[in-house]
Amino acid sequence: MNNPTVFALPSRAYICEVAPRDGFQAINDQWIPTEDKVSIIRSLAETGVTTIEITSFVHPKAIPQLKDATEVVRSCNALKNIKFRALVPNVKGAERAIEAGIKKIKLMLSATDSHSISNANCITEEAQNGFYPIIELAQKKGIEVGGSISVAFGCPFEGKVPQERINQIVYKYESMGVKEISLADSTGTANPKQVYEMLGHLRNAFPDILFTLHLHNTRGLAIANAVSALQQGIVHFDSSIAGLGGCPYLPGATGNVATEDLVYAFHEMGVETGMDLSKVIHTAKDVKQKLGCRSESYMLKAGPSALLHTKVTSQQKLEK
Repeated sequence: MNNPTVFALPSRAYICEVAPRDGFQAINDQWIPTEDKVSIIRSLAETGVTTIEITSFVHPKAIPQLKDATEVVRSCNALKNIKFRALVPNVKGAERAIEAGIKKIKLMLSATDSHSISNANCITEEAQNGFYPIIELAQKKGIEVGGSISVAFGCPFEGKVPQERINQIVYKYESMGVKEISLADSTGTANPKQVYEMLGHLRNAFPDILFTLHLHNTRGLAIANAVSALQQGIVHFDSSIAGLGGCPYLPGATGNVATEDLVYAFHEMGVETGMDLSKVIHTAKDVKQKLGCRSESYMLKAGPSALLHTKVTSQQKLEK
């Protein structure tokens, strides 16, 4: 008789909350007052999360919702035990971020030329070459730099991205001195087998790179994809409270995996996050109500399974 396969997972995972950037930028039908953004970030800081992607220093005309990036960052710099990072598209954005007090910046890059042209108005290679002056500036100022690869698992314009294409981009990042790279399933097309195989290949090919995962739940596979990543030893994930988010340059893009759903799933499997699930859910409810947005969050719809057991047990006692 064969021994059963051991379902081994890491004991700890780390979550970066991206709603203040990815979530807010997707809300383009109303202006979110700066004081509301700051209030939400402060509430997020109370959940136990240790990293927040607080904003993006893009041109105000590109994403008007984030035109108050400097004010938001400066209003939150005093928060303790929180690391902030910001997305920057160019040297000007990096300069603004550093001046505002950001200590870690994240670079924007597309896996395919088609998406890069739509997003950055140039092909991928040209966009990545444009990072040299940003990295040089960051090194002079002592600022951390992380890279990203959008539509890494599938592009709406070109379909599935070849592994060799991802390898080329990662190799270039590594040669530039970037040691942390986020792989984004921007369109929610990834599946668990694909995630497991790509991450396995990349970890073997680039052992000195810290890979992180940025998942969207467009087709309901984000949690399953996160589990596949855990099985490959990936422990850094992006998520968004109440599942807010969606790239403005992608047709039909939907929100990120909900932070409360990811925390719940990890905790149920014995993977600690350092976050208080009840506080995360409470914050998600407040954010959803404050912004008046719809949410696909399972925790907001059904709640934790332990709560269901409590309700059923209480009802049974009342019926006796």
